[in-house]
Amino acid sequence: MAGLSSATRQLTPYFWDIAAPLGAGDPYHDTAAGLGANVLGAVNYTVADAAPRLRSGFPELSLHMARSTRESFAEVWLTDAPVEVGQRGGVAYAYDGDHVFCAGRIEPTGNYTRSTRTAYLAAFDILAELGCTSVFRMWNFIGRINEENAEGLEIYRDFCRGRAEAFRECALTGEQSPAATGIGSRGEGIGFYMLGRRSGGHANIENSRQISAFNYPPRYGPKSPKFARATLLKSRDLGERGRIYVSGTASILGHESRHEDDVDAQCELALRNISHLVGPENLTRYGVAGRSILDLRNIKVYVRRDEDMPLVRKRCEAVFAPEAEVAYLNVDVCRRELLVEIEGIAF
Repeated sequence: MAGLSSATRQLTPYFWDIAAPLGAGDPYHDTAAGLGANVLGAVNYTVADAAPRLRSGFPELSLHMARSTRESFAEVWLTDAPVEVGQRGGVAYAYDGDHVFCAGRIEPTGNYTRSTRTAYLAAFDILAELGCTSVFRMWNFIGRINEENAEGLEIYRDFCRGRAEAFRECALTGEQSPAATGIGSRGEGIGFYMLGRRSGGHANIENSRQISAFNYPPRYGPKSPKFARATLLKSRDLGERGRIYVSGTASILGHESRHEDDVDAQCELALRNISHLVGPENLTRYGVAGRSILDLRNIKVYVRRDEDMPLVRKRCEAVFAPEAEVAYLNVDVCRRELLVEIEGIAF
């Protein structure tokens, strides 16, 4: 990997229609080339799971997150720099001299602690080998998230235990945790991907309305979730404001879920939590200029119950910028009582 410069690169996500199967040319690659960019990684939110593979010079992961092909889309990460790729230990990755994209899959099992730890450590080893000093964003898509494993432990809590063990082995503290999403999937097993960088690192942002997830009390499982409410990236190319990666955000105040079985109130509180997280009152604690929820882009809205989708869509469309890309996905959420979770990137 020494052939790539570590100068700061520009990383940009897009939501695209799912590309057709590979033929004479690759649609993702060809579209990126038309924008003067290269694909660092692609994630298909579609109707079937598939392990990560190297496709036409970039890693691709497929997740069973859509109810039909009509709802399918791809999240494609573009870079303005040349890309080198590889695959090891079940993890496919790409590197542009500064940013690293890693994707992996954990097959269905009766206990996810060990397999999650193994998969995460494989990804962390790749990031360390590439000189990556900051893992700033992670996504985890967990089949049967609220069901019990072979030991009677909720699968999400089982996953969190394995992730925590991997973090401990890599000496990552709560304050170094990335922004993250841990959400249900319509498939089996666990798909995951993450973003890291070499230059500049990242700053964690917590929400003064909520307890940091890594400090949750034991009632939420044997190991607390390891993520920050958001992460801030700054660089010369991103400008003074930088970019804020907002974790999956739900109807939680302190550490407790609120408004059980009231999807309208839950959606409203999740949106207020994001508004506060990126707003001036919260960000001045970090010496960062405040934003508005209107600055949010690349938004994903996860809705547990299909019948709640129209109401949630209406509520979100009333507050998001008209030009924002928003994907709505009908999947389970990390706590049984939660009905909505929302994430995005504040530019």
